[in-house]
Amino acid sequence: MNKTPANTKTSRFDRAPDMDCSSSNSNQYMPPKVPLNGMIKAPANTKMSRFNVDPDIDSSISNSNEYTSYQHCPTKVPLNGMQYTDVDAESQNFLSDHQLGKKKYEAEYSPGSASFGMSVFNLGNAIMGSGILGLSYAMANTGIAMFVILLVAVAIFSLYSVHLLLKTANEGGSLVYEQLGYKAFGIPGKLAASCSITMQNFGAMASYLYIVKYELPIVIKAFLDSNDNSWYTNGDYLVLIVTMAIILPLSLLRNLGYLGYTSGFSLLCMVFFLIVVIYKKFQIPCPLPENFINITVNVSQPQVNTTDEECCKPKYFVFNSQTVYAVPILTFAFVCHPAILPMYEELKDRSRRKMQNVANVSFLGMFVMYLLAALFGYLTFNEAVEPELLHTYSKVYNFDVVLLIVRFAVLTAVTLTVPVVLFPIRTSVNQLLGASKDFSWPRHICITVALLVCVNILVIFVPTIRDIFGFIGASAAAMLIFILPSAFYIKLVKKESMKSVQKIGATLFLIVGFMVMICSMALIIADWIHNAASSGEHADGH
Repeated sequence: MNKTPANTKTSRFDRAPDMDCSSSNSNQYMPPKVPLNGMIKAPANTKMSRFNVDPDIDSSISNSNEYTSYQHCPTKVPLNGMQYTDVDAESQNFLSDHQLGKKKYEAEYSPGSASFGMSVFNLGNAIMGSGILGLSYAMANTGIAMFVILLVAVAIFSLYSVHLLLKTANEGGSLVYEQLGYKAFGIPGKLAASCSITMQNFGAMASYLYIVKYELPIVIKAFLDSNDNSWYTNGDYLVLIVTMAIILPLSLLRNLGYLGYTSGFSLLCMVFFLIVVIYKKFQIPCPLPENFINITVNVSQPQVNTTDEECCKPKYFVFNSQTVYAVPILTFAFVCHPAILPMYEELKDRSRRKMQNVANVSFLGMFVMYLLAALFGYLTFNEAVEPELLHTYSKVYNFDVVLLIVRFAVLTAVTLTVPVVLFPIRTSVNQLLGASKDFSWPRHICITVALLVCVNILVIFVPTIRDIFGFIGASAAAMLIFILPSAFYIKLVKKESMKSVQKIGATLFLIVGFMVMICSMALIIADWIHNAASSGEHADGH
């Protein structure tokens, strides 16, 4: 095979579709000018768009065999965007093969099966979550203008983080987040990545159960047509019942393939929720008439005079004690970075540029949804909005059919999502404990029960979902968006000097990440201490 002249069409060098695993390591048959991956290096004036496979993908594929479980045929990624890299018997049977749409183990050089549109949808699933419910609260405590500035900034930073992550994967030779950490900093880097992903998933699971705690009592009261505060309308009891009756049995199953499309259902529920939020803005008057306010208000929220006309005027810049939660809530809402590399591996005719475009479109779509949900939720309730927007409607309606449908759909989605989110946490714990690769029911059950007990304790005793959004957003989400991608990039991308624009940008991004994490955590902890002191003084006064 000869080097292609600059004016020669490069389509003749497209990758053969029948390339298999065995060919991926046949470098003894390659002439010196042809790299291991079979790509021809084109002169500078040749349009790279003519190639079917972008050379950006090469190093991340050809060098990652030593870190994959099956040296030539890696585990494929489920459609919900989550990758499980361990190879114990449990993880091998997590999602059934029908969800993948192809063989469970395929050639390292297979171009993937996910189209551009499906990848955009899958990444949208990974981005969208319970964070959308807290955005109106963030806007109420920052003002419309400041919130838009912060939303744009976090979205741009998240996209830049995706760019760093994709480039680091190419240069570092791995499509696994934890293995990039291992290559960059050894065991500490792998533990940092693994613990950050575990914390993020644990926070997501806690936020889902918080939604159960907030919304299920309202649904039961609506069906019973009663405001009776019995045990079966107590959120704490209901969380325990749902966990033991539904979530625990589903979490103990070794194969959750039939839950593989839960993330798609969750996204549709959130789209429906957004439509209802916009619709209700034009139905709920402001200020609210005195006799129109429902007495079922979250007791953890400070009461606002919702009948005062002054509170109905939108504010553009706000700063108060709750403003510190705005950036953590936004980072919690945008984090999806552990799913980027698995989706990159699944992308058909993948290239770094194509995956970046997938991220651009997905983030743009989520940006629009987040902005609309925050804006219309804030304009509906203004200063009276709660950390969980859907629960705020209970101030107005005892019973509303549309809101009841939204609540029931959201409750179904989050309840079925908890076992899916729990699985990678259990897998990480399994690995950290150094468990053997043989599946063990006692170990499987003990870890599952322990995780669910911990998350239930958290949900019952932490006052509001705002604290979950704030703490996880300031810690794990900041690590996954800002700190780890930039640190991996600085360490693993050797071809750029530290004085290059790219490395300087990554260094500044790393510094910004540490500032965001340290300042947010310090202010949130200070707010917790202040609230605890205020509560103590209030109790002493009585």
